[in-house]
Amino acid sequence: MAEHRSMQRAALLDAARSLLSEGGTDALTFPALAERTGLARSSVYEYFRSRAAVVEELCEVDFPLWAAEVAAAMERAPSAEGKVEAYVRQQLALVGDRRHRAVVAISASELDAGAREKIRAAHGGLVAMIAEALGEMGHEQPRLAAMLLQGVVDAAVRRIELGAAEDPSVVTDAAVAMVLRGVRG
Repeated sequence: MAEHRSMQRAALLDAARSLLSEGGTDALTFPALAERTGLARSSVYEYFRSRAAVVEELCEVDFPLWAAEVAAAMERAPSAEGKVEAYVRQQLALVGDRRHRAVVAISASELDAGAREKIRAAHGGLVAMIAEALGEMGHEQPRLAAMLLQGVVDAAVRRIELGAAEDPSVVTDAAVAMVLRGVRG
């Protein structure tokens, strides 16, 4: 029975990823989840109390995997500056990934304060990784610089997701150049 519930929950999360990827948070509804998984709508409520709870769980499951990919890219870099570049490039490379859609959905969702705090804490781990690299580069305020750098990444993510006129590689290269110029001082 526990295995069946676990499989159903995983199917619901996978369906939620697809819905978010296809249509953003507006597409993530319990009737749509029920249709995608073949469950009755009332059954979806047995697993999640709200749409926000679905997004929260997706973030709890997917964010660590996404962060691990960013960390691995940074670890492969031979220098602190290379780590900064890898941090930006890997996050932007993940924009099309369905897991990333769930993480991005946070900003557009109506999450409660507890959920937002959990997600903020997880995101803080990413910022801590880049702050360390900035410290290695001798930056005087690595935490502040990391937060500002993440702002550039977030703006580039939005630009790519909007399907802007520029190719995603152009947006990525521009974000990397801007960040590296900024952190070099």
